[in-house]
Parts: sequence; C-alpha cells; structure tokens
Amino acid sequence: MGKSPRGEMTLSEHNPFAAFGVVDPAIATERTGLDFLKSMLERRAPSPPFSETTDIWMVLAETGRVVFEGMPSARFYNPMGLIHGGWIATLLDSCMGCVVQSTLKAAQTYTTIEMKTVFVRAAHEGTGLLRCEGTLLHAGKRIASSEGKVFDREGRLIAYGSETCLITDLGSRV
Repeated sequence: MGKSPRGEMTLSEHNPFAAFGVVDPAIATERTGLDFLKSMLERRAPSPPFSETTDIWMVLAETGRVVFEGMPSARFYNPMGLIHGGWIATLLDSCMGCVVQSTLKAAQTYTTIEMKTVFVRAAHEGTGLLRCEGTLLHAGKRIASSEGKVFDREGRLIAYGSETCLITDLGSRV
C-alpha cells in the first residue's frame, strides 16, 4: 500500500494517479478518443480501475502514439518467480488499444478483435519500471491496427506485439 500525491491510500506507491473509476460511456464518447485520453492524463477523468490493481498507467497520448508505464512486482509473479506473461500482455494491450482510441472521432468506440504478443526477455521485480510505446499501423473506417514494444529502463526489449481493433459508431449495429 502507498499514498497518492494527494495523500490518499492506494494499492501501490508507484502509480501516479489518485482517482480510479469508470466514466459513463455516453460521457466518454461525447469527445474524440484523444480528448478523452488526455482528460485522464490531466486528471479531469479517473484512470480505469485496473490501473490501480495492475500498476500500469498511461504517460503520453498523441494521435497514433501512446506510451504506458508499468511497475513489475512480486504481486505479478508466475509460479516460476518471474512476471506473468499475462501482466506484460495487459501492458501491451492497454497501450495498443489506446493508440487506436487516440484516432477515434466522437461517438465512436472500439474493441480488440485480435492480439499477438511475443516475449523476448523475462522480467522480475528487480527489472524496475517498464515502458510500453505504441504506434498506429493502420486506421480505417472499421478496422484499426497498432503495435507496441515493451522496454526495460536500460532500453532492452522485453516484449512486443500487435493488435487489431473493430471500430464502431455508437448507435450502429455490427
């Protein structure tokens, strides 16, 4: 347990965000995807609840480029004493999905339809802060694809992946 910059108790001493919650989808989609992501970065909207639980958070959002960071800890170990691949995949999925979100118009949403993750190097608590950099590969009317790379603090590649998302207009039937 730690304290947020405002002194509130949190699950982690590493996560820089203090407010966690879910924004009503109708409110979230009133603005562009990039505007919504920036509202989280500027603390005008809460970070999603998983961010507090997983020690994964967004640090940068631009159109077609998003950066996340995550702090691996023993809480995320697999039975072999290494960071579970699912935690690293969650870091990648969060980043790559938000890359797609950064391209959305108001009244659009997305969902992941395919994701691939390749693990290059193991991580553990001593690895320290991980950085995931995501970029857009393609943004069409209905399908968008992104890629992400996870690096340790020495700049070594830990994992990489790609993701394809389905874009839908609110009110339309898919």
